[in-house]
Amino acid sequence: MKKALVIGSGISGLSVSRMLSPDFEVEILEKSDKIGGLIKCERIDGNLFHRVGGHVFNSRNTAVLDWFWKHFDQEHEFLKAVRNAKILMNDDLIGYPLENYLYQLPEEKSKSVISELLDMLTKEKKEIHEYDNFRDFLIGNFGENLYNLYFGPYNSKIWNTDISKVPLEWLDGKLPMPEIKEVILSNIYKKEESTMVHATFFYPKRDGSQFIVNRLAEGLNIRTSYQVSEINWVDGKLVINNSLDADILIYCGDVRMLSSIIKIEDVALHEALKRVVNLPSNGTSNVLCETDDNNLSWLYLPEDKFKAHRIIYTGNFSDSNNEGSTRKTCVVEFSGKQEEDLMLAELKGLPGNLKPLAFNFEPNSYIIQNKETRSDITSVKELLSKYNIHLLGRFAEWEYYNMDKCIEGAMQIREQIAIEN
Repeated sequence: MKKALVIGSGISGLSVSRMLSPDFEVEILEKSDKIGGLIKCERIDGNLFHRVGGHVFNSRNTAVLDWFWKHFDQEHEFLKAVRNAKILMNDDLIGYPLENYLYQLPEEKSKSVISELLDMLTKEKKEIHEYDNFRDFLIGNFGENLYNLYFGPYNSKIWNTDISKVPLEWLDGKLPMPEIKEVILSNIYKKEESTMVHATFFYPKRDGSQFIVNRLAEGLNIRTSYQVSEINWVDGKLVINNSLDADILIYCGDVRMLSSIIKIEDVALHEALKRVVNLPSNGTSNVLCETDDNNLSWLYLPEDKFKAHRIIYTGNFSDSNNEGSTRKTCVVEFSGKQEEDLMLAELKGLPGNLKPLAFNFEPNSYIIQNKETRSDITSVKELLSKYNIHLLGRFAEWEYYNMDKCIEGAMQIREQIAIEN
């Protein structure tokens, strides 16, 4: 059998390894001492801590669903939940998505937003490709009032960047595409949102996304605490760290690192790799907390008075997440690296009588694209393909992939490799 090396044991690396295993001898190389990448979890005195956010599973892609459920027992191993998300504004809880709950805003704010939306009905709506950037798209679809009230502050906070410089393609498929008429009718009839990607989701009964990781890892050859420092091409073979060889390499790590790792003598390849070295990303600081009982799944925090941008009520996803506490648990998420004292002070002003249990900082969790990013990544992919190296995953492809998109990407890599071999 030909040999495939996979660098990274997150959802991308594990998925593609399972898909390739019938036809290849597969080995996974993981720099950490624990598998899971961004979706790894750990128990803190019995309570489950999603160290980076709170990861749930769903998909509109039937192929992804079919593949996923071949590895799990949906009925006995998972819970199905209906998303109950809110926005905290002026100490009131407003429904999410906000455009469907304008009637819950204070009367003056609601009037000004709806009046602007009615004016926009008479104007010709732009197609999505006609918008130059994320900021213009939000204003063009929701109006200045709604942008200033929520969309501008929240997105600037979570992405921690100037969203007027962010190309719209970056969030293709992840953005709401509202029709103003539908927004107004939703507020008249008070219709619940059911078409969003996460309107419903599946969550493991035990151990959260770590359960998913551990199941997908079963039977795979994984070498942890292994740092890849060199990738060479010798006599038609890939050679890793001068000791491991492979016919195919799937790289699920950080594409910015490849410039210093790849030692192949190829001027065009190294020029392309240099162009992606400084791609911007955001880290996140997360705090596992006890909280008062509630029925929320997510709470969004757009206001400037809060440094945090959201609370994820992971303790509501499964009771087993709260086994070390008599209260529910949640994860409070901040963009960037935050000092512990600042986060402790912030918790006092957030709802739920929050009690901190553990802290985590992830230096890279959100990717940021600019107008050249996709073309630069495409060039890198094309040049690497000559050496049977494939990029897969959020930080390898520099795309804002969730779990289902990572699995979908793994499927595409498998199909590509099948054609080539």
